[in-house]
Amino acid sequence: MRLWPPAVLLAVASVGLAMVGLALARLDAATKAEKAAEKWVNRTFASLTLDEKIGQLIVPSFESNFISTDSDTFDALARLVGDYHVGGFHVFGASEPAPSVLLNPTYGTVILGQPFGAAFLLNRLQQMAKVPLMNSADFEAGVGFRIHGATAFPRQMAFGAAGDSKYVYDAARITGEEARAIGVQVNFAPVADVNNNPRNPVINTRSYGEDPAEVGRLVSAYVRGAAAGGVIATIKHFPGHGDTDVDTHLGLATIRHARERLDAVELQPFRQGIAAGARAVMTSHIELPALDPDPGQPTTFSQKIVSGLLRNELGFRGLVYTDSMSMLAVAKMMPPAEAAVRAFLAGADQILHSPDPIAAFDGLKSAVSGGRISQARLDESIRRILKMKAEMGLHQSRTIDLDAVPAKVGGRAHKALATEVAERSITLLKDNRQQIPLTLPREAAVLYLSILDYPSGWRIAAPSRTFIPELQKRWPKVTAVELSDHTPVSDIDMVRAVALRYDAIVVSVFVRTSSYSGRMDLAPELARLLGDLTKMTDGTPTAYVVCFFGNPYVSTFLPELPAMLLTYDFYDLPEAAAVRAIAGERPISGRLPIMLPGLFPVGHGLERAAVLPSTSR
Repeated sequence: MRLWPPAVLLAVASVGLAMVGLALARLDAATKAEKAAEKWVNRTFASLTLDEKIGQLIVPSFESNFISTDSDTFDALARLVGDYHVGGFHVFGASEPAPSVLLNPTYGTVILGQPFGAAFLLNRLQQMAKVPLMNSADFEAGVGFRIHGATAFPRQMAFGAAGDSKYVYDAARITGEEARAIGVQVNFAPVADVNNNPRNPVINTRSYGEDPAEVGRLVSAYVRGAAAGGVIATIKHFPGHGDTDVDTHLGLATIRHARERLDAVELQPFRQGIAAGARAVMTSHIELPALDPDPGQPTTFSQKIVSGLLRNELGFRGLVYTDSMSMLAVAKMMPPAEAAVRAFLAGADQILHSPDPIAAFDGLKSAVSGGRISQARLDESIRRILKMKAEMGLHQSRTIDLDAVPAKVGGRAHKALATEVAERSITLLKDNRQQIPLTLPREAAVLYLSILDYPSGWRIAAPSRTFIPELQKRWPKVTAVELSDHTPVSDIDMVRAVALRYDAIVVSVFVRTSSYSGRMDLAPELARLLGDLTKMTDGTPTAYVVCFFGNPYVSTFLPELPAMLLTYDFYDLPEAAAVRAIAGERPISGRLPIMLPGLFPVGHGLERAAVLPSTSR
């Protein structure tokens, strides 16, 4: 047995005592902070009038383009703060008007918002509010999903294909840091839906995949990462929107599975997310007869599901948000005033994006005054909201430093992670002719086909704007052609006629699952062209490779293609990543997080090693 000198033992003891002292000091500081927050909650609660309490339940929205303080728009927002005492604002990107025309409906209306526009406006509104505003946004794919210059990450399904929960954690943390930098405290992410319906028109690539346990694992990682980034993660769309074939922006969806199946699949990621510390849940506009047999009753209005299942059975004690009350699934059911009351009675704390927030306020106030909503039920939600605002530190500091925005939003380190995820997610489904990576000389002639579902609505994600120049860096002789459901058959025939003149045919297929579109397929003539090119190139020196952007299930309608890659997303990052994969500059290692019916199971994916240095990152 070794005996240590007294001096060493004394030094070790001193270090141990110092560490204990530091831990106790931190515990004492945390206890004091909690007591200060609790005191603020109690003091603020006691000071609120009925109108001020009602207002805390309402979360209206604004677009984050520049808004002058001398404008009707600003006056309307200021009135919501000053006269209606709203609890916070939901931050959208931005939009521009476009003509509603037939024959040439190609104008896009959606644009990205501006970080300074959002940050300044939120600061100004915070200064006007008696109670600090707690603001939200849909940053599922990063703040750059809505705000120009911020970091945009791939869709969740790409993270599922990459398979590394560390990527999810870090992306959530970065998203949280950038959100807080512009004044947003609540992120409506992650999507906890299990996408097991290939015809789902609104979840699809927004889900991590179709394995409930894997989805739950990644949801949990996101919840923890968001907390590290300083934002509230919101798991959605409770109790599960994955097995639907209706866009709830357009109508009410129904899931008819038995409770046993819901427990095994849909509810599992929500249980894991709650266990990981999720502080908010968003409910869905979905009817589930096994949970609430009342016909035509969406979760939004179901006390059995929200209060019964989520609160009482699952033990969730955080904030409950409705999904957007402007979505037609509920908006066409009843007026905004009644819809707000029904959602609140079901168990929601925050009424999000009502088509008429003032009417929602009036409806809730009338319901409280008339006894339909009890004072106890109202106070329960108000205390919950105030407590969450204190957890976010809003009782101490409600505005953000505008000078710090450029240093905290965007940046090369954040983009590097997004790029790595995009590259790691690329999934090689087939390579029957062993043509990936393409081994073409630089002087090879390449026919590039950019094939779109339909040509309108691509304003912020113009297809192939990155793919084409990246392809040209490797093979300068690129002939690029865009085809869509609006392309005349004669033009498609022309492509057939010239295809074999090229050394390689590279195709990108862009099919969206976007809200309100009601579409998620490729036009038959375009699918026929891709099949014909398979036959035409068979046994010839012409290489033929097809990349799918967006809806991965489109590949199931083209099983004959010899080489298929999935990216699970749109925008510049996946386009550049796909070119690097095709060129052999980055390894290919993605695995299917979903089953492709009739083709491949979950977990399928061919691997390829990198064979060349990257031309660009």
